[in-house]
Amino acid sequence: MAHNESRTDVLAISGSLRARASNTAILEAARLLAPSDMRVTICSGIGTLPHFNPDLDVEDGTGLPVEVEAFRDLVGKADTLLVSTPEYAHGLPGSFKNALDWLVGSTTFPGKPVAVVNVSPRSIHAQAQLREILITMSAQLLDAASRTVTLPRRDMDASSIAADPELAAQLRSLLDEIAATAKSSAGTRR
Repeated sequence: MAHNESRTDVLAISGSLRARASNTAILEAARLLAPSDMRVTICSGIGTLPHFNPDLDVEDGTGLPVEVEAFRDLVGKADTLLVSTPEYAHGLPGSFKNALDWLVGSTTFPGKPVAVVNVSPRSIHAQAQLREILITMSAQLLDAASRTVTLPRRDMDASSIAADPELAAQLRSLLDEIAATAKSSAGTRR
């Protein structure tokens, strides 16, 4: 993910490992609908991350698993993160929480803008947990770009979501908010 000054690079991370998950489909639909000056990259590697072990997350970087280094590198190069996660047993899926745990020691994560898209209005516990964790990790939560985009059917794929006028409008609005935040952040960094 090479950074381009005129383009907003968004890393989309799904909290679900299911092959045909609604949370992944909504992120893939966002990729399909992204404006020409935005690149949305789907992160598909959270299931390959080893179990978090603070003994491996040392300051000198020795022993840091290669999968973790690659994941942190992707996150570090992104202008913004777009995340979507299901809720299991009133909480975040373990694999997604594990990925977040590996970012705690990352020097590039604090202050990272993060937008959250939720596909189920019933998923309130995981969303509350996610917000609390991200705030604790010093993320910059993009409230204006975070929302629930309720899918009328759980079997919708990215193409059918992008083709639905109402869902597409909601996703485009979310992406516009991300782009506006990225542009204003770029202006303050200069």
